Amino acid sequence: MSLNTAHANGGVLIHAGESILLFSENVEIDFHGKDEATFKGRKKGKLYLTTHRMIFNNKHMNDPLASFSFPFVTLSQVELEQPVFGANYIKGKVRAQPNGNWVGEAKFELHFNKGGAIEFGQAMLRTAQMGKSHKASSNNTGPDMPPPYAPPPSAYYQAPPPAYAPAPQGYYGWAPPFAAFPNQPPANTVYMTDMPPPYPGIMGYAAGYSGYAQPSAPAPPTQPAPSKEQEAAQSAYYDPSRPNCAYVPPPAYYEPPPSYQDHNGKKND
Repeated sequence: MSLNTAHANGGVLIHAGESILLFSENVEIDFHGKDEATFKGRKKGKLYLTTHRMIFNNKHMNDPLASFSFPFVTLSQVELEQPVFGANYIKGKVRAQPNGNWVGEAKFELHFNKGGAIEFGQAMLRTAQMGKSHKASSNNTGPDMPPPYAPPPSAYYQAPPPAYAPAPQGYYGWAPPFAAFPNQPPANTVYMTDMPPPYPGIMGYAAGYSGYAQPSAPAPPTQPAPSKEQEAAQSAYYDPSRPNCAYVPPPAYYEPPPSYQDHNGKKND
């Protein structure tokens, strides 16, 4: 896991080729086993399940822990708890990524104030297992050591917003439980960099689609390099419900996401 690396401009920051599968608001997280003040206290915010990881964005961005990333390769002992008295929740253990702004490992608990813990947890476990299957099929059978975190080498930009709806073809016969999590992230809160994920995801290491979840599809045949006009047209998003409109991504944001040191230097309100 990396600390304070998955937020930008008041929203979430994802990799190129990474897609958001599920989104949940009103989530709370507790950490155990870490003495640092950064991990103290229950954090409230938003939780994203992507093709490669979980991401938590704190509701209070002035908190020392504004965001954190859970690549599937950093997770272990994940369980879905269903207590007789009390709400269901997800618990597990996470390891730090080298250069990820913290060290060691910590236990965590995820609580969903509006329900959905079991559905989210099952989807996360299924997605993580698919990523591990791709890792094994690529003959990369070494230990699941977290890769070092590296800051994006270029600017981030607003991710194109395709429809947030169940993928008709699913992912190898499986589709995330959109009915339990029908909401999409608010407009203008999902940002992307040109850096691909350094760990495997639901479609492998480099496969995936920009923005929100999309159905699996075969790779297109190799084509000649497009012209500038073709590149612009291909970057647009066509919404079938609005046939006369197209979305073209805005220019890149040239300010990098805040470093942990810069963010941690802010005073809490």
